[in-house]
Amino acid sequence: MKRQDFFFELPENLIAQKPAKQRRDSRLLVMSDSASDYKLVDAKFPDLLSFLEPNDLLVFNNTKVIPARLFGEKATGGKIELLIERVIDEKTILTHIRSSRSPKPGSILTIENAFDVEVIGRQDALFIVKVLSDKTALELVEDNGHMPLPPYIERAEDVEEDKERYQTVYSQKPGAVAAPTAGLHFDNALMDDIKAKGVDIGFVTLHVGAGTFKPVQVDDIAEHVMHSEYLEVDEALVAQVQKARKLGGRVIAVGTTSVRCLESAASFSDTGQVAPYQGDTDIFITPGYQFKEVDVLLTNFHLPESTLIMLVSALAGYERTMDAYKHAVEKQYRFFSYGDAMLVFPKK
Repeated sequence: MKRQDFFFELPENLIAQKPAKQRRDSRLLVMSDSASDYKLVDAKFPDLLSFLEPNDLLVFNNTKVIPARLFGEKATGGKIELLIERVIDEKTILTHIRSSRSPKPGSILTIENAFDVEVIGRQDALFIVKVLSDKTALELVEDNGHMPLPPYIERAEDVEEDKERYQTVYSQKPGAVAAPTAGLHFDNALMDDIKAKGVDIGFVTLHVGAGTFKPVQVDDIAEHVMHSEYLEVDEALVAQVQKARKLGGRVIAVGTTSVRCLESAASFSDTGQVAPYQGDTDIFITPGYQFKEVDVLLTNFHLPESTLIMLVSALAGYERTMDAYKHAVEKQYRFFSYGDAMLVFPKK
C-alpha cells in the first residue's frame, strides 16, 4: 500500500490543544464488531464499561513520561534545545539537539543553568551525551526538564496542568518522552469500576520515543524503517493473557504501544504466543498483518499517513478505518494526544 492511501483531511480546529476538563469527559467512537451489521456508535468514554465483559483482560502501558525537553547553551553562548530520545544509563543520554550548528564530540553544554553535559558521540541523527554531575541523568532531567508536548500542540511551553494530564494515573516506570495517550482517559474511579465488573487489568512497559512522531516519508509503506523502542513484558502479564484465553476472555490493548508490546513479545517467542521479553522492538504493523495476541484495541485518533493509523487499519480493516475517521471528522471528534478515543473491533 501507499502512504497516500492513509491520508484524510483534518481541520486544524479538531486538533486538541489541551485536555478535557476531566479525564473521562472525552468521547468514544465504537467500531461495531458485528460482521453482519457493521456500524459506528457515538458514545462517551465511561460507556467503555458496557463493551467489556467479565474475564476480559485490559493491557495498559505503565511507562512514565519524563520531562524530556531541556534548554541550554554552548560554551560560545549559542542557544540549544534538547529533546531526549532515551536515557541509556545513569550518566548517558541519547538525544536530539537543535542548534544553529551541531556540537562536535568533546563539546560541553550547559543545561538549564543547572548542570553540564559532554557530547561523546553520534548515533545517526542523534547525539550521545554524558552528564557531568554527581546526580544521575534521570534525576537531573526530572529536576530541570519540561514536559515534551507533541509538535501539533501549538503552545510556546508546557504548563503546570501538563505535568499531571500528559501522564496516565497508573504510570510507574520513567522513560517515555511521549505519553501512551489512550490511557489518558482513565481515572482511578474508572479503573476500580473495570475491576468490579470482573475484568482483569495487566501492565506492559514501552518507553515511547520521539520517533513516534516521525512521518512516513516513502511512498511504498513497505520501505519505511520503523523507529526502535524499549519494552518489557513480564511473566505476570503472560500468565494473565493465558488465564483470559482459558476463561474465554478477550485481550484488549489500551493503546498502540500495548499492541506493539504484545505482538512483539509473541513474534520473538518460539511458540508464536506471548512470552516474557525485555529489549527493543521495531515492529511495523500494517494491513495484512496477522495478529497473534490482540483481540480489541482502544486508541486515540492518529495523524494522517502515520504508522499508527496503519496499525489500526491492520486490525479493523482499511476501508472501515478510513470510514471511521471520516465519521469522526464529520462529528467533530477531538484528535491526537489530548483528543477523544475509539474502540476498535477486528474486521471479521
